[in-house]
Amino acid sequence: MPILPRRPVLVIVLGVLGCATLACTPDPAPPASGDPAGTSMVIGVAAEPNSLDPVDGYALFGAAKIFDGLVEHQPSGTLRPVLASALPEPSADGLSWTARLRDDVSFTNGGALDAAVVAAAYRRVLDPASALRDRFWMLDKVNAVDQRTVRFDLRQPYADFLDLLVLGIPAQASTPAKPIGTGPYQLVEWRPGQQMTLTANKAYFGGRPAITTVTVEFIQDDQDRAKRMRDGKLDGTELPPRLAREFSKADGLTVVEQRAADVHAVAFADQGVTADPAVRLALNLAVDRQEIVNDALAGQGVPLSLPVPPVLPEFVEPGAHIDHDVTRAKSVLDAAGWVPGPDGVRVKAGERAEFALAFPPTDVVDRDLATEFTKAAAAIGIKVTADSTAKSLPWLFSYGDPFTLDQALYPLLHPAGGETSSALDVARTTTDPAQRAVAFRALQRAYATTPSMAVLAVPTHSYVLRDNWTGYTPVVDATGTDHTWGPWWNLQAWTPN
Repeated sequence: MPILPRRPVLVIVLGVLGCATLACTPDPAPPASGDPAGTSMVIGVAAEPNSLDPVDGYALFGAAKIFDGLVEHQPSGTLRPVLASALPEPSADGLSWTARLRDDVSFTNGGALDAAVVAAAYRRVLDPASALRDRFWMLDKVNAVDQRTVRFDLRQPYADFLDLLVLGIPAQASTPAKPIGTGPYQLVEWRPGQQMTLTANKAYFGGRPAITTVTVEFIQDDQDRAKRMRDGKLDGTELPPRLAREFSKADGLTVVEQRAADVHAVAFADQGVTADPAVRLALNLAVDRQEIVNDALAGQGVPLSLPVPPVLPEFVEPGAHIDHDVTRAKSVLDAAGWVPGPDGVRVKAGERAEFALAFPPTDVVDRDLATEFTKAAAAIGIKVTADSTAKSLPWLFSYGDPFTLDQALYPLLHPAGGETSSALDVARTTTDPAQRAVAFRALQRAYATTPSMAVLAVPTHSYVLRDNWTGYTPVVDATGTDHTWGPWWNLQAWTPN
């Protein structure tokens, strides 16, 4: 049975240096920590973890800083062994995977890594109450074959199983308040809602990191993070393109752009105006996605009308798309009985074509995307009010997994049923690369005729980094950003200039 090969993932990086809108100095400014040696760093992120337990969803894509996984993702899209001594291997029928462990790894409390500890971590995933049970839906049981060997038995072959083995492995004595791992860093302090401090693991089997102290500030508001960066209080942060642009000519700072599987879309409600398939299709036709990228994303992103992000090109269906066509959108609504009312807002059977669109209040990108969507809707007689206080559908959301398409799309689109659901089932049950590509392309053709949401665009992720360290290596981002991924995925390999 063929197993899906690892695939290349394209990455880009753009650094622009100069001296204009911000104050210039002849030498790079000292780090935000004030440490001239550069052994300390302060980064600002929007997302604070709910827990530091990997089984609760911490660091889904690996690079957990406190923990290591059996394997880890590389910038090329390949995987390399970390706690495993070699890449885990599947059985001939694809129903089991065997991982053999390194023998030179210990936890920060001195405990040794063995197969029993690894098996215990994955058995917690099997608990129906686990936050990751749906992610590991194919996993049936995990056993320690011997002290250094773990066997995973699956309910059915799953081509992307190796991608899931980035899960961080905690010691059995680890708790959410006092996490114990094998990673390059360990937790010193966590003040919820404020910051987290990590210190280098002196006994790390991969070598002690040169950056020995990392302070992670949790700053949800985009404008606040920009101000902290402007004031020299941060050494790096993620910002919306418009806010990052002002730093592109600042001495001692670099703006980098990373591609992402970060699809932004409008989720429709299954009741009310947006439950009507005609309204869903018309709204999709009304959106000028290139204009959205130009205006809301300051040109930093990719217009997208279908649910598969361009960073997974082998699954993209080039012949399927939803074009910007206001005339057709109006015709679709007319045919479905939505007629313009006295104020221009369409009406059907006494129901007005209007609704509130929820979006995160502190996210500049989503605010601007919501504004553009309301303009597009107004052009076809649908009144949409962007409301950051709304708590229910329809809402603006984002999704994306840069390594496995199934994990992102199955829970999102399978409930819609029909051809889309059938295509997802085929893609999930085959390990043949060609058949999976055919299934995902069929999904996009079906979706283009009856869209269940309004996909808008994939923003490029912009980061501002201080030029005091060497080691930045771009990767493809997922949706959202935190201290484990983005430019900091390999922070333990950075060195002071």
